[in-house]
Amino acid sequence: MPPPSSRARVAVVGTGGIVSGSHLPALRAHAERVELTAAVDIAPERLDAFREAAAAAGFDGVRGYADVGAMLAAERPDLVLIGTPPSLHREQTVAALGAGAWVLCEKPLTLSLAECDAVVAAEESSGAFASVVFQHRYGSGAVHARELIASGELGRPLVAHCQTTWFRDAAYYEVPWRGRWASEGGGPTMGHGIHQFDLLLHLLGEWSEIRAMAARLVHDVESEDVSAALVRFANGAVATVVNSVLSPDEVSRIRVDCAEATVELTHLYGHRNEDWVY
Repeated sequence: MPPPSSRARVAVVGTGGIVSGSHLPALRAHAERVELTAAVDIAPERLDAFREAAAAAGFDGVRGYADVGAMLAAERPDLVLIGTPPSLHREQTVAALGAGAWVLCEKPLTLSLAECDAVVAAEESSGAFASVVFQHRYGSGAVHARELIASGELGRPLVAHCQTTWFRDAAYYEVPWRGRWASEGGGPTMGHGIHQFDLLLHLLGEWSEIRAMAARLVHDVESEDVSAALVRFANGAVATVVNSVLSPDEVSRIRVDCAEATVELTHLYGHRNEDWVY
């Protein structure tokens, strides 16, 4: 990465909704620190639309590519943002690291532990770093809750509940890569609840035992549409984790019962202190 006094040269891989709707506004908010130089997408129309949106956001002259390797060779970016379907994450992350770029990849980072090992190996050999978008743990509310739990001020953690019960209709799965093991790696467990249980791990630490089941009850897809797990943590706490895309009354919830107090979050994007209840 360049020194703090310089602007980082950024490239995006994938120009769909998450990159256009979230990453581009974030880059614009930090325009004094970053320069968006290139974008990669296999769909020319989508790529052109993103380049126009980037220009409107103040990033003129963003160069377009259909191939990640060609972009890396020509641009040598400092940072690569990856917002493609999950099955492409390992290959694209390893390629970017090999070119010396740091990587921020959308979740899930990979589809398996073996693929994750490949990313770690690429990090170690390149000296660059790869991160995954688990933004919930960095909100002020999560930081404060973690500090209170770790300090023992709330007493010993005992019981926790982690719930991501949403609703997705058949049209949601018309996107070709969704609901397929080879391209998505799972259903709501990998694609939806992953943010909530990442936050649960952040609050309670390492797990020691898991018992789980998954089922496909409604949707005509390969992967599950509901899953449930019982988790024991290294600190002795026990948690339930439920993920679903079959639930009309959508809920995102984390609750941790400690010996002296309970902390609870019932807001999907509850990043602020006031979103948490003690």
